[in-house]
Amino acid sequence: MNSLPSTRSALLAHFAVSALALAAAIFLVGCASPGPSHTPLAQTTPAALGLNAGTETVAPAQWWTTLGDAQLNTLIDQALQGNPSLAVSRARLEQAVALSQVREAANGPQATLGVDATRQRYTANGLVPAPVAGNTYNSGTVQASLSWTPDFFGQHAAELQAALGQARAAQADAAAAANTLAAQVGRSYVALARLVAQRDVAVRALEQREEQRKLTQERTAAGLDSQVELTQAQGAVPDARTQIEALEEQITLGRRQLAVLTGQAPDALPALTPRLTTLQPTAVPDTLGADLLGRRPDVVAARWRVEAATQGVNSAKSEFYPNINIGAFVGLNALGLDKVFNGSSRQMGVTPALRLPIFDGGRLRAQLGGRQAELDAAIAQYNGAVLDAVKEAGDAVASIQSLTRQQALQDDAVASAEKAYRFAQDRYRAGLGNYLVVLSTESQVLAQRRLAVDLRARQLDTRLVLMKALGGGWTDDTAVLRTAAK
Repeated sequence: MNSLPSTRSALLAHFAVSALALAAAIFLVGCASPGPSHTPLAQTTPAALGLNAGTETVAPAQWWTTLGDAQLNTLIDQALQGNPSLAVSRARLEQAVALSQVREAANGPQATLGVDATRQRYTANGLVPAPVAGNTYNSGTVQASLSWTPDFFGQHAAELQAALGQARAAQADAAAAANTLAAQVGRSYVALARLVAQRDVAVRALEQREEQRKLTQERTAAGLDSQVELTQAQGAVPDARTQIEALEEQITLGRRQLAVLTGQAPDALPALTPRLTTLQPTAVPDTLGADLLGRRPDVVAARWRVEAATQGVNSAKSEFYPNINIGAFVGLNALGLDKVFNGSSRQMGVTPALRLPIFDGGRLRAQLGGRQAELDAAIAQYNGAVLDAVKEAGDAVASIQSLTRQQALQDDAVASAEKAYRFAQDRYRAGLGNYLVVLSTESQVLAQRRLAVDLRARQLDTRLVLMKALGGGWTDDTAVLRTAAK
């Protein structure tokens, strides 16, 4: 008759102890304070950089095709397929995506099934009583377990978003690597075309000096020039040949560089001879718009790293709250394998657990401080990436505008040199001048042609720099993760 009151008393005592433990837990959690609040660094804005909100600065997709050179198109396509550095970027992306998938899978319920069999001799002097003590028995266990950690304070969600941020940053990094590689191939191609054009001018200069040496020999034989003029004319010939040989060396090295950039053997392009005249300059914008920051994959990658660092701070803050885990198991266990599947061998249980940060306040605050410092560093890197992007694009636009003005002046200089050359030829044909004057004026024409080659190469190269600075026609697709396997 007294068993029921005693049971009720036991239950009341149990609930009282539980309530007291819960109150103590809440108090202790309150003691593990994250400390004073932290204000992150401010992120720079497009307006602060002078970017026009109403202007679009879009580079064409596959911008290299607008240059009108099929050979260049083939080389860049090969580079985007076979360059080892690009393969490294893609591998890093897949690694980051896999880590985010691991984090996402870890947030859900976890179920396991275990089957164990043991043959053991039990000590005769231990806690196990007879008849087991001192004898050898087989034992078996078949057990299914389930565990789940509810995300009451957002720790799991923050960790997942941080992992996704890093994966999205890696995706943007891969796009930035592809953009940089395409620009590098294009610029190397233009540099090689410049060397080829300079070699053509140097070959004509050698022909001119050969003619000048021959004419000087004739004049010296006729007593019109001295050995001094003849020696000077003879010495100019090997100098011209040296210049051609130096250009040949640079052309060979340029071909080897392009071969490696495209993932081929260094000697795979021995006959590659691009021409500046086949490359058509592309149109460029006059001003930069605020959308530039969303079209640059390196800037977008920096922005995602800021997001990942922000979620890292949130995850560190959640460490100050209780960690609750709910577990359960059901299975069979028996001493003797023949009894494992007997109904009486069943076992089951529930294992709730609560973990509280009682004496970890200092460690957790230090961990939070480290995450906050990482956030500040990520914001600073983002601000730096934005400044570099705006400067790079602005510098390219300014250079292109200046080169356009230089081109107009250069055209006048070339026209004047060629006009003087024609006058010298006409006077020579009319018997009013000697051929040395003709060769001298042609030297001025060749000098202007060298300058024209350099100027055109710079115009093309600067446009390639601008295409890269504008993001290479990339469209931000990092909101949805993609891998080569998907």
